[in-house]
Amino acid sequence: MEEKIEKHTIAVLVDNEPGVLARVIGLFSGRGYNIESLTVAEVNNADHLSRITLVTSGTRMVVEQIKAQLDRLVPVHKVHDLTDEGPSVERELALVKVAGTGERRIEALRLADIFKAKVVDATLTSFVFELTGTTAEVDDFVGLMAQLGLVEASRTGVVAMSKGATGF
Repeated sequence: MEEKIEKHTIAVLVDNEPGVLARVIGLFSGRGYNIESLTVAEVNNADHLSRITLVTSGTRMVVEQIKAQLDRLVPVHKVHDLTDEGPSVERELALVKVAGTGERRIEALRLADIFKAKVVDATLTSFVFELTGTTAEVDDFVGLMAQLGLVEASRTGVVAMSKGATGF
C-alpha cells in the first residue's frame, strides 16, 4: 500500500541572524524535499527572533523527518506542525493585476467585490487588486482573473498560527 502524501504547515521560531534561512532551505534542498510556500519575518525585536512559516508535502514519515531535522538545527528554538496540532488560521496576501476594458472591466470589479478584494491601483485599462484569504481563495480569484485579462500576480505565501490562547 502506498503512503498518502499530506500537506503540512510548519512554523519555526529561529534566531534572526544571517544564514539561518539558508540553513533551513539547505535542509530541504539537500534531501529533495519541496517547499510550496515560505514566509519569514522578525516577530520579536528584543530577543531577535524570526518566525518561518512553510508549507511542504510528503508522506507522514517524510514530514516527521523534516520536523526532526528542523528541530536539530542550531538556530531553531521551536518547531510546530500547525496541521497536526489542531485548529489553525492560515492566510495569504496577493496583489493581482488585471487588464481590460468594457464588460471585462466590469466583470473583474464584480468578482473582486465577491471575493472582498480591494482596488489598490486603477488606470483606464487595468486594476491592481489586493486580496487576503486562504490559499484556495487566492487560487480561485487568480483563476477567474486569468479568464478576464490577468497580467501578473504576486503572492506572499502562507502565514499561519494556531487558534486559541497557546502559541510559541
